[in-house]
Amino acid sequence: MRLVLQRVTEASVKVDGLIVGAINNGLMILVGIEDADTQEDIEWLAGKASNLRIFDDADGVMNLSVKEVHGDILLISQFTLHASTKKGNRPSYIHASKPPVAIPLYEAMIQQLEKEMGKPIQTGQFGADMKVSLINNGPVTIILDSKNKDF
Repeated sequence: MRLVLQRVTEASVKVDGLIVGAINNGLMILVGIEDADTQEDIEWLAGKASNLRIFDDADGVMNLSVKEVHGDILLISQFTLHASTKKGNRPSYIHASKPPVAIPLYEAMIQQLEKEMGKPIQTGQFGADMKVSLINNGPVTIILDSKNKDF
């Protein structure tokens, strides 16, 4: 499972012109799911994302987590995070999970993040054509991969 975390001052996602999820200060997280992902991957990533110290403290040092700044999370599914570009110029998505596998894992990630944060999170709509808007604060963008924890 892969996450792309972006520290934002605001982020929203629209489906068919309607906002389905929106936050102010917090993290906009894209999640890519593959068949080999498990509950262990979800727990590790949700814990890491919610506790990663990438928000400024009173001295302007990135020393606080999204939980500590009482920020919010917007989680959006994105199968293209598992694109393989090894051959040719057309990405292959063979490693990205199909909906029967991905949807339960996506829903489990939502539940785990809500547990970590102690409150509901915002989401996109799985499988929909989504329009994402955000203001990246910093910019700060971090990639987490449960299969490559040194990444």
